[in-house]
Amino acid sequence: MHIGIDASRMAVAARTGTEHYTYELLAALAQRDTRSRYTLYCNQMPAALPPLGSNFALRRIPFPRLWTHARLSGELLARAPDVLFVPAHVVPLGAPALRRTRTVVTIHDMGYIHFPEAHARAHRLYLRLSTAWSARVASHVIAISGATRDDLVRHARVPAEKIQVVHHGVAPRFRPCPPEAVAQARERHGLAGAPYVLFVGTVQPRKNLERLIEAFAALGEAERAGARLAIAGKLGWLTQAIEQKAAALGVAEHIRFLGYVPDADVPALLTGAAAFAFPSLYEGFGMPVLEAMACGTPVLTSTTSSLPEVAGDAALLVDPRDTAAITAGLARLLGDAALRADLAARGMRRAAQFTWDACARATLPILLGA
Repeated sequence: MHIGIDASRMAVAARTGTEHYTYELLAALAQRDTRSRYTLYCNQMPAALPPLGSNFALRRIPFPRLWTHARLSGELLARAPDVLFVPAHVVPLGAPALRRTRTVVTIHDMGYIHFPEAHARAHRLYLRLSTAWSARVASHVIAISGATRDDLVRHARVPAEKIQVVHHGVAPRFRPCPPEAVAQARERHGLAGAPYVLFVGTVQPRKNLERLIEAFAALGEAERAGARLAIAGKLGWLTQAIEQKAAALGVAEHIRFLGYVPDADVPALLTGAAAFAFPSLYEGFGMPVLEAMACGTPVLTSTTSSLPEVAGDAALLVDPRDTAAITAGLARLLGDAALRADLAARGMRRAAQFTWDACARATLPILLGA
């Protein structure tokens, strides 16, 4: 069996959701499948690759623009694999012409439907057309959550029987870190001393950071207990209002914008946090919730989209559109040590149910056509 994989996401050094998914799934597939032949297609050399077996080959096919639809399509037409796996949304335009090649695509979310204002009009149109088209022409669709599956059925009219939900895993590096590692990471990122509530994710409107800052600002001095709010993540779009909110509310000295935090530091910062706050308005999966749980950090998250599906009964769930509810949830977490300990224990048990090996174990039969 020859499996071709669009590995173009591997060129991104500062990995976020889809890049982490591609990297971790490749690593797990390499451990689980030593018989199939894999070709990884890319435009640029990958920033990093996991350990791969001799049955994996890298095929670099550079092209200046429209790489997926022009260059990758041409490569597939010339040397078609038995299966084409697209780990992130966009199936090449040439794929339907591959009569003997099955196509499997992973759809991570349909955020452009729920938050159209977060995208320029042309980009929103492209996402709507390319995601729906990719899901329809693919032989099989992997959705990373039941929420994404439901969106595909409702908004893209993809038959439910064509979709299989395969959850992400949690990388082994997410585990409680020793005190010295925590202290060093806190020092590097200006968080030494006072306790802190942590958010990790791209800074953009659908992460609901304006409401999180408003909720934090509404805490009384006693409720805040000297804690700061630390926001870790690269800047996305429409971020100016988010950054200005803290100053407007007079709490800028209590809020730290850390920017993009290297992967190696994230587990230690999670371990050191008094609580993890992720009141996002919409997520295809919500990986940061599980990563915080795996580090033994109590979690506050939302009642919307995939987040209850991921968190189960191991997090404090709040209505993300209700600032008072977020404030009350933060006050409970910061003020109740027993609740924090209970959520930390339940969170670690919950996170242990999500592994990349389990993701590969569920994905491989789809690729092999079993």
